[in-house]
Amino acid sequence: MLAQDTVVRLAQSLEDAERTREPIGIFSHAHPDITIEDAYAIQREWMRIKTAAGRKVVGHKIGLTSKAMQDAVGITEPDYGVLLDDMLHHDGDAIEASRFRGPRLEVELAFILGKPLSGPDCTLYDVLDATRYVVPALEILDARMHRVDPVTKRGRKVMDTISDNAANGAIVLGKRPLRVEEFDLRWISALLYANGGITETGVAAGVLGHPALGVAWLANRLAPHGEHLAAGEIVLAGSFTRPIDVAAGDVIHADYGPCGSVSCRFI
Repeated sequence: MLAQDTVVRLAQSLEDAERTREPIGIFSHAHPDITIEDAYAIQREWMRIKTAAGRKVVGHKIGLTSKAMQDAVGITEPDYGVLLDDMLHHDGDAIEASRFRGPRLEVELAFILGKPLSGPDCTLYDVLDATRYVVPALEILDARMHRVDPVTKRGRKVMDTISDNAANGAIVLGKRPLRVEEFDLRWISALLYANGGITETGVAAGVLGHPALGVAWLANRLAPHGEHLAAGEIVLAGSFTRPIDVAAGDVIHADYGPCGSVSCRFI
């Protein structure tokens, strides 16, 4: 495992990179023995820096929820990151593209919890019982380190993405609250439009077979660290479309049919 002073130094480098918009080197290249638990330790230390500076935790995100993505990065479970108050946007917002280095966007469902959830034995049914409502959502992905090393052309590993707060940049929440007892969440689908044209389509069952399973996984994954999901938290359950690149001038609209929609534009 990485020494604590190394964890602190790497977390601070992520903070500095976000502030300057200058990408840093890939951690797993400089530290080839880095583990997934090291990566979460770096993430937790970075979030400690954020909260010490006054930012507030509003929830969590779950990533790598599809079997294809897990196979691609050589893992057997999803990953997770933390949502902070200044990441939160709402349907129709104009978002400054310059705050991100290389933004990409995905379509998801956001669970708004009415009750706390904790592991180690959290189930899909516990999640449904604890969920106040679900809303359509977009996740904006970003990276504080190089995705591909500019010299060696070697890419990142999952430990790098986890360290980098699971590549989270921001989220956009829709306005249509959905009661979980009124919908089979597996069959909620979306059409993703960029500048008027369809770029991606997907169905929520692509997230581990049921999007609530990702939330249960997260509650169980947090338990060994003495953490849980609090009432009122937002939990992004995982994407059911491939990410698309976005830039200033783009107008994004995700149509969830009878379940509403969510939009934003980049300026």
